[in-house]
Amino acid sequence: MKKWLPVGIIIGLLVIIGLWVVSIKNNALRYNQATEKEWGNVNTSYQRRNDLIQNLVNTVKGAADFEKSTLTAVIEARAKATSITIDPKNISAEQLAQFNQAQSGVSSSLSKLLVSVERYPELKANQNFLKLQDELASTENQILTARTRFNEAVQDYNGYILAIPNSWFLGSYKEKAYFQAVAGAEKPVEVKF
Repeated sequence: MKKWLPVGIIIGLLVIIGLWVVSIKNNALRYNQATEKEWGNVNTSYQRRNDLIQNLVNTVKGAADFEKSTLTAVIEARAKATSITIDPKNISAEQLAQFNQAQSGVSSSLSKLLVSVERYPELKANQNFLKLQDELASTENQILTARTRFNEAVQDYNGYILAIPNSWFLGSYKEKAYFQAVAGAEKPVEVKF
């Protein structure tokens, strides 16, 4: 009996260590899935905005003899933004910067469209336009919330996989990039009428 005691202790320790490593990997998987879910929420918010933009453009086209260049800029920015896709398993800072730049192009052209609308009183009184404008404002808030939650999930994920001893067992897990503001976002927006 005494002869098997050290072997039993070693086997017990190996089982405990094995379960501990499995627990580390399972938690890393959970954190990774959370970041992917939050990235999906970011994409859903942007998709909602893109869908609303098409309705807004159609409403503006129908209600006013509007500057074609402004509408074209909105349509082109929307098309560019929808053409960029990111694999949530391999999110890099460069991919996020490219995605963010395309989305800021949409925001910029959309704000020009909304400022230009001020010159068209019949469009400002159009109930469909006003409803779409409110929906866009709500969607921008949803986008902000989704990006914030994504960054929180990335923080949890990165903190978990980079912590010692977890990093010893999670070599295949790579640090994820945060969603960053576009260059110049700290400057106030200039609105001209």
